[in-house]
Amino acid sequence: MTDPALQNVRAIADLERRAFQQRSRLQRFTERVTDFAGSGPFMLAHALWFIAWLLMNRGGQGFDPYPFNLLTLIVSLEAIFLTSFVLMTQNSMTRQADRRAHLDLQVNLLAEQELTTILHMLNALCQKFGTCVKVSDARVEQLLKETDIVELAVTLDKELKADS
Repeated sequence: MTDPALQNVRAIADLERRAFQQRSRLQRFTERVTDFAGSGPFMLAHALWFIAWLLMNRGGQGFDPYPFNLLTLIVSLEAIFLTSFVLMTQNSMTRQADRRAHLDLQVNLLAEQELTTILHMLNALCQKFGTCVKVSDARVEQLLKETDIVELAVTLDKELKADS
């Protein structure tokens, strides 16, 4: 028999591997760009580039004298493209996080249903063998009922709105 925890780890690794392999070329490219743009070498290259640009164009000499209009244009265009790449990467990460959240919710709902069924089975066994102690605790009685997810969501929304 395989260890259930190990099975879970393998299942999660398989899901992540599939998601990683199913990325489009554009997603792979944007991830590489944002990885590089967020690195130390990128920052160092830019610092050196700006210093070199300023030194080459100091004192009104050079191809882009003060106020460095060409440099401003290049940096602005780079910022636009980098922002787009970062936003595309964040959108992809958000979709992946949403997928994980949906999977987590599904597993939680299944676990809740399984636990309710187990409580019903345990209650039935106790009654059959006459060892059942009367359930007088309101919490236990509530647990024996099916959970209405929509009702819980509405209640949660009301509570959150009351706090804000």
